[in-house]
Amino acid sequence: MRYDAALAPCGSYDRQEVEEALRLILEKTGGLDFVRPGMRVAVKVNLVAGLKPERAATVHPELVCALTRLLKERGAEVVVGDSPGGLFTASFVGMVYDACGMRRAEEFGAVMNGDFTQETADYPEAVQARCFPFTAYLKKADAVIDVCKLKSHGMMGMSCAVKNMFGAIPGTVKPEFHYKYPRAEDFADMLVDVYEYIKPRLCICDGVIAMEGNGPTQGTPRKTGVLLASADGHLLDRLCAELIGLKPEDVPTLSAAARRGLLPEEPDRDRIFGDPAKYAVPDFETAPAQSTVGFHLLGAGPAGRLADRVVTGILSPFPKLRSGECVGCGKCASICPAKAITMKNKKPRIDRSVCIRCFCCQEFCPVGAMKIGRRAIVRLLGK
Repeated sequence: MRYDAALAPCGSYDRQEVEEALRLILEKTGGLDFVRPGMRVAVKVNLVAGLKPERAATVHPELVCALTRLLKERGAEVVVGDSPGGLFTASFVGMVYDACGMRRAEEFGAVMNGDFTQETADYPEAVQARCFPFTAYLKKADAVIDVCKLKSHGMMGMSCAVKNMFGAIPGTVKPEFHYKYPRAEDFADMLVDVYEYIKPRLCICDGVIAMEGNGPTQGTPRKTGVLLASADGHLLDRLCAELIGLKPEDVPTLSAAARRGLLPEEPDRDRIFGDPAKYAVPDFETAPAQSTVGFHLLGAGPAGRLADRVVTGILSPFPKLRSGECVGCGKCASICPAKAITMKNKKPRIDRSVCIRCFCCQEFCPVGAMKIGRRAIVRLLGK
């Protein structure tokens, strides 16, 4: 029997343990059955920033090494790549490869992507992103494998398979996308558009050591001890959300997939190998996604829409500086797509009237001084 998704225990990044768990989930899902000798396979990994593997912000290289070995066994050509936040150039991305330890996959026959050209997607079926630039190496591959990291995320609540495909957008263009799609609902629709256009043949999640709290780059590593695989990134994301205590409505990308009929109300549990409850982490510290729900307190007219905006503004999280941890580097101000941050006396000041709550400042703060803030009333309500 071929399962729609599979989970397997993996308690560490020991080479043998990783490969055994990976072989199991791929065997149960038939995940590599599409691979033929000579096929060029792009392994799109999450390399959000140049951080060491033990920080749990990026896919662990041992998983990519194991996947490379399995692909090479089938005669495939393996290209590993990503476009992290920053310049999409050989020098910058090469530095990220080095910092994340990803070049270890070269020992097993992988090639780090060295193609930094772009293509333009024409996707009229999209909900938001009908035309967008993306990294050309993905189009030049015969198939794409999406290898993601399970993490909390300031804007989307969770980063996993669908969010990982934002790495198909060249790094210098990413701030433009945040500015173009400032509402969480629209941004999530854009992410689903990109995922559906790229159409990875397989999604694999590194949930051995996840990231909780101030994710996706400055959170805390948290052992979850599981690898997951599915040909359906939406299903994989739903299972990962379950592991960390989130419902589909808590994750904007899952809500966006559900609106399009890409995510059933309840997955067929008989077609999932492994019990997600076995790997659940009930006290996993998640980042609250922005509210995109209409409350319709005063109806659907102008007064109701105004009330919705006010309530959503109250309930939505926002970037908040912990001044004592700030080193005054100015990274947040330079990366802010809305230009809502200015530096004064070597400390960032956020203009809330301009801030679009994209959390780029929080995501790329090198010391984690920018946190995910919530108003006191929200904390009291337990939202």
